Amino acid sequence: MTSVVGMRRRDALLWAAGSAAGTALGVATAAQNDADNGPRALAAPTGAVLLSIGGHIRRTNQGARAEFDLSMLQALPQHSYTARTPWFAQRRKYTGPLLRDLLARVGADGGTLRLAALNDYRIDIPADDAQRFDVLVACGLDDLPIGVRDKGPLLMIYPFDSDADLRNALYYSRSVWQLTTIDVR
Repeated sequence: MTSVVGMRRRDALLWAAGSAAGTALGVATAAQNDADNGPRALAAPTGAVLLSIGGHIRRTNQGARAEFDLSMLQALPQHSYTARTPWFAQRRKYTGPLLRDLLARVGADGGTLRLAALNDYRIDIPADDAQRFDVLVACGLDDLPIGVRDKGPLLMIYPFDSDADLRNALYYSRSVWQLTTIDVR
């Protein structure tokens, strides 16, 4: 297994190239798998594992967990928005799958999500945040992969600029940078 701390050059190049054929195939496969909501295994990651999801999920690829590398995350429908946060001086563009799409992909069924980061930061958030808000599991920052020094490789972020009610300590604490695991409870 390759470390999540150092993003491999190949993953960065795949990000930049867009891998249109792979993304289209991955989106079609994800849509087909989610259409019947049947329990089916996910493909195994071929690159560095960036995110591991466990707990109350129906689709796995590593024992009782679902593990995702960068290309698997990019195969999900991608969304982008800009937001101002307390961590950066200016607005930044965030790109990645919506949390709700990721949870649907693994067949998540629970009321709480326990998020953990590389630095062992942990927080429980209501699972319905994924339905109420366009929460991103961002793997792109300003159209580039997110380095560890920029709070990556994954950053879960709320759409702070589109909803003033989200700009407070509660939702800032739920925006986990260097996200590594989600446990569905």
